[in-house]
Amino acid sequence: MHVFVTGGTGHSGSYIIPELIAAGHEVTALARSDTAAATLSANGAKVRRGDLEDLDGLMEAAAESDGVIHVAHRQDLLPFGGMDAVAAAELPIMLAYGEALAGTQKPLVVAGSIGSSGQLGRPATEEDPALPVGDEHKGTLQVRNVVETAVIDLAGRGVRSSVVRIANIAHSATDRAGFLPSLIALAKEKGVVGYPGDGTNVWNAVHVRDVASVFRLALEQGPAGKHWHAVGDEGIPLREIAEAIGSRLDLPAVSIPMDELMLPGYFGFLANIVTQSYPASNLITRQALGWEPTRPGLFADMDNGHYFPVGP
Repeated sequence: MHVFVTGGTGHSGSYIIPELIAAGHEVTALARSDTAAATLSANGAKVRRGDLEDLDGLMEAAAESDGVIHVAHRQDLLPFGGMDAVAAAELPIMLAYGEALAGTQKPLVVAGSIGSSGQLGRPATEEDPALPVGDEHKGTLQVRNVVETAVIDLAGRGVRSSVVRIANIAHSATDRAGFLPSLIALAKEKGVVGYPGDGTNVWNAVHVRDVASVFRLALEQGPAGKHWHAVGDEGIPLREIAEAIGSRLDLPAVSIPMDELMLPGYFGFLANIVTQSYPASNLITRQALGWEPTRPGLFADMDNGHYFPVGP
């Protein structure tokens, strides 16, 4: 299968491309710069120069492929409109893919997010619709809801579309800007590892190599109009994560009172999400796609050394 991939130099994409090539697929990946093009070529992909603003170019690339995996985001919008703007820019891209792929039954697999399921009173499942939005979930999550819904709706236009919801903590040896590195950096800055309140709210996690295999399986065999959960650890109390960081940094894990969480408190810009609970099931993904996470879980990966390098 000839697969067009966006975001191929990002955290997930840099694992997805080798996963596809190892399975015998031919990959063409989008590159904005010479540096990105060189990285993609080194990973075995053909390079298509362009960017996410060129909707005609994306439509052409999609039409020329046997399937599309989209994990890119407009990171250039962050300084101006934050994550709301980044998420909003996704909608016209999804609609452009829809125009290019309508009636072909070709696969379109798009990266999504697992939102807080606290109001559900149970772990989120693949059968839940796009991110549940209540009064406490505004802005980015509302926009992401629209984007995921647009992708799923393309199934009605003859596109084998699906969304892979990636765990909130996606970890690997190349994780530099995710949630876990942010917690570690905060701990080093503050001299303690904080967790909100009693720390019983849970977060899900997955190794990025396991994420890559979900994308491949969804591309190869996933039916249209489905959500998949790239989740390994389905729910780890945040206090246990804080304690694990503390034990490796030789720092105490301490409770941060709920009324001290907001700016300029301990968690800073993370305060709005760090109190949420994100339990999520992967049962349907495992059963329908035959997927099993095989890479180290969060705590085992923390023991591999890349998050806590030894030395000066």
